[in-house]
Amino acid sequence: MKNNPLMKNNPFLYSDDHKRYHSWNYYLRHTYHTKVFKVALDAGFTCPNRDGTLGYGGCTYCTAAGSGEFAGDRRENVMCQFIHGKEKAAQKWHGMAIPYFQAFTNTYAPLHTLKEMLEPFMKMDDIPAICIATRADCLEDEKIAYLSQCAKKKDIWMELGLQSVHDESARLIHRGHSYTQFYECITRLSDSHIHICVHLINGLPNETAEMMLTSARVLSHLPIHALKIHMLHIMKNTAMATQYETSFFPLLSREEYVDIVIRQLELLPAEIIIQRLSGDGAQKDLIAPKWSADKKVLLNMIDREMQRRNTWQGRLYQPQFVSS
Repeated sequence: MKNNPLMKNNPFLYSDDHKRYHSWNYYLRHTYHTKVFKVALDAGFTCPNRDGTLGYGGCTYCTAAGSGEFAGDRRENVMCQFIHGKEKAAQKWHGMAIPYFQAFTNTYAPLHTLKEMLEPFMKMDDIPAICIATRADCLEDEKIAYLSQCAKKKDIWMELGLQSVHDESARLIHRGHSYTQFYECITRLSDSHIHICVHLINGLPNETAEMMLTSARVLSHLPIHALKIHMLHIMKNTAMATQYETSFFPLLSREEYVDIVIRQLELLPAEIIIQRLSGDGAQKDLIAPKWSADKKVLLNMIDREMQRRNTWQGRLYQPQFVSS
């Protein structure tokens, strides 16, 4: 590693390799001092804009699996899913496993259902944390209070899909809630012991590069702990696939995506953990962009371009907006 040219003159504080951003692996290694990996689960939930509460069909980019293509089989209970997933991962890694409730909206149920889902994992000493993917409009005060109590015993990560700070984009993708609702949820979560991770999607229809940078700039001033950045995937059998095939809106090239991600990272405070810089769609269902299927090439391009530009996460971060 010492001979890796990407490490040369790396000025970034939260790195002990060539990364110039605060990677999830760095956080896990320095927090738990061992290899830690997620096991994706499908707890059998649905979503309020799928079941008719807000609408039907879900977000236009979302697949029938509720973004849980790599999660366990919902016909099994979640503990069986976790055990099987951990055993499979153990063939590749040795370390601690985090249950990741990934598919659909995992707080979209009564509180007692949430307790039944989490309590068995809360009792397991070899689980350092629990990750829960949900929506900003599905976290009532009683659920936040319960999860905050859990977070006193075990790290609780709440993953909120925002995708964009722009309400016009949210309406276009049928997100079903506004940025104001998201902000209100973040404010309530910030008073708890819960860790907050937010999801962004780059390349949404009609969004410019400046709009994507604005999303990162706005999030840089919120009390969040982590961020996941994805590229837009066009997946088979989704509403967006139909839209793409009929109107064929432009998608980001790999080079454009790399440039935007780096510029977003520059705007974020160094302390924010970057859990992802790419998305994973099932390759058999991926329509476009085809370049997104090679995650390793993409991440290497980001690393090399950050080194070439001699830049790093937080280089352009400003604690407050500067008025023009």
